[in-house]
Amino acid sequence: MAIRRATRSDQRSARTGRAKQRAKKRGRPQRATILLRWCVLGVLALVGVLYYQPLSSYVETRAALNERAAEVEELRQERSRLQARLADSSTVEALSREARRMSLVRPGEKLFIVKGVQEWRRAHAQGGATIGRDG
Repeated sequence: MAIRRATRSDQRSARTGRAKQRAKKRGRPQRATILLRWCVLGVLALVGVLYYQPLSSYVETRAALNERAAEVEELRQERSRLQARLADSSTVEALSREARRMSLVRPGEKLFIVKGVQEWRRAHAQGGATIGRDG
């Protein structure tokens, strides 16, 4: 049996043949690789879909919480205003002022009912004659 020595041209053709096979393998990925990529993409899409509802619920709840906090602050301000008004209304001056509005008089005072005040005010506002001006 004769042993043949590989010449340079044989070595080159063997290298180019192996390079072509590698290029074929690199050109198109294997089916398992493609399937794995699609599975990863599907899992990521599923995770996104599953996270959508909790995230939207969280955002809505946070907005509602901010609205409630603003409402609470507004009610606190109204409460402090009403407490100040209550403290003011319990004074003697405020009580007597409210009694005068309701046409109440103190014991010993006489009640006088004056009619025609509105007409007098209208005439006075239009520049009508008054006692002070024309005597």
